[in-house]
Amino acid sequence: MQITAALTETQGAPFTLTPLELDDPRPGEVLVRMVGSGVCHTDLIVRDQWYPVPLPAVLGHEGSGVVAAVGDGVSYVAPGDHVVLTFNSCGDCRMCVAGRPAYCDQFFAYNFAGTRADSSTPLHRESGDVHGVFFGQSAFATYAVATERNVVKVDQAAPLELLGPLGCGIQTGAGAVLNTLRPPTGSSLAIFGAGSVGLSAVMAAAVSGCTTIIAIDLNHERLELAKDLGATHTIDGAADDTVAAIQELTDGLGVDYSIETTAVPAVLRRAVDALNQGGTCGLIGAAALGTEASIDMSSLLFGRSIRGIVEGDSVPRIFIPKLVRLYQQGRFPIDKLIKTYAFDDINQAVEDSEKGITLKPVLTFA
Repeated sequence: MQITAALTETQGAPFTLTPLELDDPRPGEVLVRMVGSGVCHTDLIVRDQWYPVPLPAVLGHEGSGVVAAVGDGVSYVAPGDHVVLTFNSCGDCRMCVAGRPAYCDQFFAYNFAGTRADSSTPLHRESGDVHGVFFGQSAFATYAVATERNVVKVDQAAPLELLGPLGCGIQTGAGAVLNTLRPPTGSSLAIFGAGSVGLSAVMAAAVSGCTTIIAIDLNHERLELAKDLGATHTIDGAADDTVAAIQELTDGLGVDYSIETTAVPAVLRRAVDALNQGGTCGLIGAAALGTEASIDMSSLLFGRSIRGIVEGDSVPRIFIPKLVRLYQQGRFPIDKLIKTYAFDDINQAVEDSEKGITLKPVLTFA
């Protein structure tokens, strides 16, 4: 079938809306008519080739839509179901079998290779094949082919056009708190970076019962929104000595937990230095391959730890519907993070995201 997709032709170039041919779903695959697609930091660093996804490619990995058709053997969803598209995984390796698909042994092959496992792609044009199935979906398109494994059925009463970011960015921030750190009621947590991922962590911290929730950012408007979403304190990362300010708020001890979302090495150092003895820092920020950070080894020696977190440590079929229910109850207001753009305006959405004007752009499809 013919679709319209936002094509990434060369490193750093704007997205180009292009007609492409999309294969019918194979056994185990699901054809989805896209309703919404979040624009994520990972899409942009792949566009810029921080990660070596082959080009030309169709990116996009926070899709939501309606199942249009299914391949042979698919039983989890049927045409008409509302779904969120999330990361892909093999389902058979030691990590997948252990219920940790975000750490699939084949994670890069299934999400960043630009092809299926058999090296084929479902996207084509007259001049040749186009790399697709980015994160098992390539959601910057009017239709996408995903797999039964990386679609998540959601309540049809929920606003489908807003749910795509639950497949990656919002899932990542919320899951870092609810699935990985699991702070006990009354805990303290500092979140470095008040973008959509960091603010999702703020909302999750409020849900989990943290009583000291500190948001750190350079953008005052984002810090005000953090307060609205549950932060008990905010810190201007440019004007204040961040670590000293956090210690002052915690009787000189530091926080029980911290989360680093910026991918800036100096910020990771502050996120670790702000911990109390026995504290844990969750590293979320995706830096360019080879990026190194300096850490005080003596600080780690006293029970502090750093924990890398991918996709919020989630099992998407379990976690994403939970987030939808929290949203429907008014306890997880993701709509306050989102601004929608018509699919044709994808480059404006990207520009607004990179300038910090929009927290979480979501493309909508007529």
